Amino acid sequence: MDPHHGHAHGVVDPSIASTARGLWTLKWSCVGLTATALLQTIVVAFSGSIALLADTIHNFADAATALPLGVAFWLARRGATRRFTYGLGRVEDLAGLAIVLTILASGLVAAFGSIARLLEPRPVEHLWAVVLASLLGFAGNEAVAVFRIRVGRQIGSAALVADGQHARVDGWTSLAVLVGALGVGAGYPLADPLAGVAISIAILVLVWQAARAILLRMLDGVETEILDQILHAASHVARVEDVTDARARWIGHRLHVDVSVSVRGGLTVAEGHGVAKEVRHQLLHHLPHLGGVTVHVDPHGEGGERHHRITPHAHDGLPLHSHD
Repeated sequence: MDPHHGHAHGVVDPSIASTARGLWTLKWSCVGLTATALLQTIVVAFSGSIALLADTIHNFADAATALPLGVAFWLARRGATRRFTYGLGRVEDLAGLAIVLTILASGLVAAFGSIARLLEPRPVEHLWAVVLASLLGFAGNEAVAVFRIRVGRQIGSAALVADGQHARVDGWTSLAVLVGALGVGAGYPLADPLAGVAISIAILVLVWQAARAILLRMLDGVETEILDQILHAASHVARVEDVTDARARWIGHRLHVDVSVSVRGGLTVAEGHGVAKEVRHQLLHHLPHLGGVTVHVDPHGEGGERHHRITPHAHDGLPLHSHD
């Protein structure tokens, strides 16, 4: 521990702590959503509300998304091996994709059911129970949304945040059930299936938003603000003359960074190593979800990839060749 700062980095692997917390979050949010959906199922059985059925299907799907995320978090805790040298954090991205497909399936089921009810209307009974079930759906989903989004942001999990945003939209779509019930009570029987269609549209919009976030990380994309933070932190380290290259990518919910800095050519190897250590230290302060850091130190004026290219050459009797 550094006595000047009063803290240490890397004493406990942060991915282990964060995935354990992620599993805990998933477990209790899954319990809450399953209980909400089961209570709504009872009301669907004796009310015949297609809007409430659409909401219930989606709540069950939301609870089910905890399974792929739970498996992903569990695998990530296994750490790196000789075969998987970066660990299994990428499994979390696959889990996020599975969540998107689950949301899509539930939205399509709800849409087909609602359209079928529009074509063949049926009466909705016990409207007071439908109203209570819609309010229950809103409360349950909002509680889960706040829970998942807060923890997801704390541990840097895009998949968990996406799952929380999904639950939040579910909460608001539960209120569409309320609107449909009130419309039926006012003498408009088609209000219930129309509410079901509205819920389905909201689900499909969410699919698009969640898919973009997950695919960004699967394609090694990062938020531009992250690169700005890397450049700012590295450039303010003493004896760093320039930051020539900076790359970052997410592996699960840990950020891995490669950065190249240039220093005065007269520094010793030990001094250059000290600069690299301080760059890593500053990055740990500026990027809360940082996993691995690779710092490359170049003499000033020779930084960047173009100075590491090997020009065409010949040796050992081989023809002229290059290494691009």
